[in-house]
Amino acid sequence: MMKELAGTTIVITGASSGIGAATAVACGAAGMNVVLGGRRLDRLEQVSRRVEAVGGATAIVVGDVRDRSNVNELLDAAVDSFGGFDSIFANAGYSMERSFVSMSEDELRAMFETNFFASIGLAREAALRWIESDRVGHVILCSSCVSKFPLPFQGVYAATKGAQALVARAMRHELSPFGIQVSTVHPITTRTEFFDRSAERSGFQRGDLGRDGVPDHAPRLFVQSPERVANAVVQGLRSPRSEIWTSWIVRMASALFTLFPRLQDLVMHRQAAAERGLHRIRRHDG
Repeated sequence: MMKELAGTTIVITGASSGIGAATAVACGAAGMNVVLGGRRLDRLEQVSRRVEAVGGATAIVVGDVRDRSNVNELLDAAVDSFGGFDSIFANAGYSMERSFVSMSEDELRAMFETNFFASIGLAREAALRWIESDRVGHVILCSSCVSKFPLPFQGVYAATKGAQALVARAMRHELSPFGIQVSTVHPITTRTEFFDRSAERSGFQRGDLGRDGVPDHAPRLFVQSPERVANAVVQGLRSPRSEIWTSWIVRMASALFTLFPRLQDLVMHRQAAAERGLHRIRRHDG
């Protein structure tokens, strides 16, 4: 049975741009109240106006998801503004185009702090509040297709998303007796500022890794809009399931890579060879 979303409340992190912003607008169009979390107030205000233009109501919380107090601020804002929350979408995250050995320990830990610990921390607190108040809810974590298969020079990012997806799968069964749903979203390459920011963090000039906001190594067949991901999230809210995919082709490819590791190695070897000119293995202490 499809769930009715109108009048329910969702908390979204990383809501100032990309998938988070598109999801906020799609949720607003479904009649939901949306708590927008992010670091950039001006961008959050722009998204808020878009959500309200399609019929949704909003609250804004400015903060860094790595700050543990941000979790309570987001959930408290939902309670104060809308009387509670029915779902969360832990979407905030980032990547670097860097080989594993070229990343400092601080960079490794920082990526896990944002992509893994912050998202799991939000999910944990939301679930505990639902259990304590005898309410049900829906945890959605924005993972990635690379949670199932790593890419060269994206190994650490893939590890954060793989860890996130594994914990979410366990959480789904741990929390099911309380009526709490847990889902992961597995987007493919999405046309947002994500890759531009990744290039900047990696020390590349804008455009070195690709054009139009996506890397050159991504076949255009496997490039999608953030609105496609947003619509998939809304559909997942209406009809909960453990994994929400936006490309059946990539989902099938991930299954083949699991069954045939040598096939995955062949694909990764070719991609690494194509990108190696941009990357230099170097020590990066810190």
